[in-house]
Amino acid sequence: MEENENSYRKVVMESDKKSSGFGKSVLVPFASGVIGATLVVGTCFGVPSIREKLMSNQKTEQIVSASPSSSEISSSSANLISLSNYSDTSIAVAAKVQPSVVGIKVEYNVSSIFYRQSSTASASGSGVIISEDGYILTNNHIVNTSSSSSFYQLSEATKVIVYLYGDDTEYEAEIVGTDSVTDLAVIKIDKTGLTPATLGNSDAVKVGEYTMAVGNPLGMQNSVTCGIVSAVNREVEDEDGKKYILIQTDAAINSGNSGGALANSKGEVIGINTLKLYGTGVEGLGFAIPINSTIDIANQLIQYNKVKRPYIGITGIDLDEDTAKKYNYPVGVYVRSVEDFSAAQKAEIKVGDVIVAVNGKEVKTMDEINEIKNTFQIGDEITLKVVREGKEMEFKITLTEQP
Repeated sequence: MEENENSYRKVVMESDKKSSGFGKSVLVPFASGVIGATLVVGTCFGVPSIREKLMSNQKTEQIVSASPSSSEISSSSANLISLSNYSDTSIAVAAKVQPSVVGIKVEYNVSSIFYRQSSTASASGSGVIISEDGYILTNNHIVNTSSSSSFYQLSEATKVIVYLYGDDTEYEAEIVGTDSVTDLAVIKIDKTGLTPATLGNSDAVKVGEYTMAVGNPLGMQNSVTCGIVSAVNREVEDEDGKKYILIQTDAAINSGNSGGALANSKGEVIGINTLKLYGTGVEGLGFAIPINSTIDIANQLIQYNKVKRPYIGITGIDLDEDTAKKYNYPVGVYVRSVEDFSAAQKAEIKVGDVIVAVNGKEVKTMDEINEIKNTFQIGDEITLKVVREGKEMEFKITLTEQP
């Protein structure tokens, strides 16, 4: 024990000696240096010229440390290049599409109980040139609108004026044909040498791709707005209860854009702008008719001044499960009326029949019946399965032209 204690004292004493040596050789000089530096800096700051120089050097170091590194500059340049490409795309698309889009001004006669004489009202819209010799595709609601209330009555369009890109001349247009079902119309001006739009493939449109809306919002001709495709095959119902299958975009569409072009990044027209949803808190909900669905309509309007559609000749009431159960009917479409001399009458369809299937496909609404019917041509034969007095029956119908 005594040897261990002596060893312990020896170790402690040696440790103390080492600490004492370290203090003399390191700490004392270091402390002296700090004190000396403090005295020097304090003295220098007491001299104005030296103080200013020191402060200047400090600011320079701060600026250098705050400057972006070469890697940061490179990253920033990459972002600028990306924005430049986007800008170049927009410029190119606008240059290609604008010459093919027209402004439209429509005049109406308005009769009111407050005035003895009728007055004139006007509205603006847009259109897309589809032929070199003056045919223009637009919306039906622009050139074929008539409405009334207890206070006024609005006539159909009395005058349609077209404004071409970069041309101040007013060209009066004739209405070639209109179709309220698809909200499309064709008008024509007496001029050749126009620039028809390049049509794209709306069936290939994808969510997220670039779009540009070109038109005449609020009478501001040749305005462009950009966005993306928000949705495809979007079912939208208008204020009259009509349903459309449309392309949805967040490119700004306002009153007057209707009938104008929705283009892709190649400058191809993929849709005809037609609707925008309005309301508090509603933004970026614009819609366009897919261009593929307009081609046959436009051709028929030019050729026949109307659209020839297959026709069954009935009106019906949709029977959902609750209604059908209440009146002891199957789910389907209750035949409310049958038109005289129609295909349905010739096939002996009767009021009170409930249509449950068309060509083997179950149906529950008139919209579903019409969707199936419209895939056929005039003269084609379809089969209706109906329930009459509790019995299922099938009738073959030869579709005729809608009167």
